[in-house]
Amino acid sequence: MNERIAERVLNVGLTYVENESTVRDVAKKLKVSKSTVHKDLRERLPKLNPSLYRTAEEILIRNTEERAIRGGQATKEYWEKRRGDLLG
Repeated sequence: MNERIAERVLNVGLTYVENESTVRDVAKKLKVSKSTVHKDLRERLPKLNPSLYRTAEEILIRNTEERAIRGGQATKEYWEKRRGDLLG
């Protein structure tokens, strides 16, 4: 792995863990794609810094679980509003 990529991977990992951010937030902040952030976190970070990866993985898992909850809540709110519009 070239030095520039390794530096970016560590920066992505540290930013993600320090801020307990989402992949989207880190991508926006570091001006890279979500795919790059995800690949850096899942594939490259374990090779460079296993300890940081384990911490990042916990946040990734939590964010995935919360995303499902947020999606369900958004759907519920959408249909409640839609029902109110149709009845009102």
